[in-house]
Amino acid sequence: MAVAGNPTSAPDWNALYATAEAQAGHFTLAQAEACGYSPQLLHKHLARERIERVRRGIYRLTHFPRTENEELVALWLWSDQQGVFSHETSLALHDLSDVLPRTVHMTVPEAWRKRRLRVPDGLVLHYRDLVKRSRTWLDAVPLTAPLQVLAECIDAHIAPELIEQARRQAKRRGLISSEEATRLSKQLKGAHKKPS
Repeated sequence: MAVAGNPTSAPDWNALYATAEAQAGHFTLAQAEACGYSPQLLHKHLARERIERVRRGIYRLTHFPRTENEELVALWLWSDQQGVFSHETSLALHDLSDVLPRTVHMTVPEAWRKRRLRVPDGLVLHYRDLVKRSRTWLDAVPLTAPLQVLAECIDAHIAPELIEQARRQAKRRGLISSEEATRLSKQLKGAHKKPS
């Protein structure tokens, strides 16, 4: 059995599979090494088509069943599992409003502002420290909770009609309380009030 963090341990396919299974079939180089897989051994598995490279340092088990949002899993792993899908992406994942995001939005910790990052194409980063109650999960990826995503979309000046549609849907589905819906309505009106 591989010992996590011990790259000299024997390769443990079951441990690697268990890691990947929780992440829609994906794993990172560091996770593979923790299961006893060196980069050279991964290269052999790539050649045998047991795994495929999704992006630098991120792999996928070739025969693992595909999932609807698995491209988000690779982006989440790119963020060292620190990112939370947010803004229009979170609205779409919650199926709130008719929003059709052209890019993927992710919120990462505030401290990441100082990092020099090579951000993947099509990914927009936002910087904020999110408290636990501001997050939820959809399958293998974290996203901002309904109340949080509505507030952040108001702050980001997303089209008011989309936010209002999302607010009404969230209230009707019981994702936010009546009080929260009222507070968001006031916040939305204040954010889009025309200057006199």
